[in-house]
Amino acid sequence: MQKYTLNVLMAACAVFLLVLAHFKIIDNYIQAVIMFVGINIIMSTSLNLVNGNMGEFTCGHAAFMCMGAYVTSLLSVLCFGKNFGDPLLPQYMAMFVFPIMILAGGVVAALTSLLVAIPAFKTRDDYLAIITIAVNYMVISAIENMDFVGGSRGFQGMKNTVWAMNDTIKGPWMLFWVITFTVFTIWVIRRFITSTYGKGVNAICQDEVAAEIMSVNTNKIKLVNFMISAGLAGCAGGLFAHIIGYVNPQSFNILKSTEAMVMVYLGGMGSLSGAVLSAIVFTFLMEVLRSQSLIDFLLAPATFVFPDWEPSAGVIKWVMIPLLLVLIMQFRPEGIMGNKELSDVFPKLKKYYTFK
Repeated sequence: MQKYTLNVLMAACAVFLLVLAHFKIIDNYIQAVIMFVGINIIMSTSLNLVNGNMGEFTCGHAAFMCMGAYVTSLLSVLCFGKNFGDPLLPQYMAMFVFPIMILAGGVVAALTSLLVAIPAFKTRDDYLAIITIAVNYMVISAIENMDFVGGSRGFQGMKNTVWAMNDTIKGPWMLFWVITFTVFTIWVIRRFITSTYGKGVNAICQDEVAAEIMSVNTNKIKLVNFMISAGLAGCAGGLFAHIIGYVNPQSFNILKSTEAMVMVYLGGMGSLSGAVLSAIVFTFLMEVLRSQSLIDFLLAPATFVFPDWEPSAGVIKWVMIPLLLVLIMQFRPEGIMGNKELSDVFPKLKKYYTFK
């Protein structure tokens, strides 16, 4: 039973958080921060599959998050909302149908990844990065011209599903689903990278030509890897849409993709543990930078040189994120964990957990 110690401890922590949320011991703001930590963990670990484990360079991961968000939101509104008339399903079914809708958004996002995966058969590095940026803008532009999902105005009504779950059985449902899908994501990625396919992904990262010589079907493995990565990002998008209750195409532009990239490089290329740790650090850093009083204090010396400069939290955020990326590349290009896992740094941890 010793090998299940960490698994049991994580489950206990999850239950503890849910109990605190249910009895309002932690307020909605803290719950929101925890949920965004989960969303960022899904985004960073899924992008790490491509940029880290496979060694490709993609810059448009938010496109798949966008597809998942809109597909899940549309299904959610059709089933339990009132945007298009009466709901198709009764309220009590929301808690059972919701995970299916999230997975459906992930499936559509995975299929959308074919726009990147197929060109990746013959392109790499900068050329693939350009393709992914193009796909990001293609998805956003397409949705902005779809009036039935609000176009550039955005789309809302997903909260009806959350309320339906809460009306059936009161509880922190979104926190529960975010924790569930975060654990599911880590489990899927861990199982994948330790499988035969995962070893093929690492072989492509080391030397694609040598991998082909050793009879690795590189095109098939690239396809599977891209689809798993995009599918998980789509699930993150669906969860994000229901947390906010509103989606807008510009919420998933190149800046959102940049956030995911920063988390991957901060954690370490190819390190699942690093991607999880960096998502936690990055989310809390962004929350700290929301404080206008803190920003005013940190930038007080600059006001002597530029007395009329009054930077907002949003402006500082997009100064700090690129700056963080520059600092990482200059002083620790391998990231927090490099390509190692926590079990490599602390070998004794291996006997306390299992993903099987």
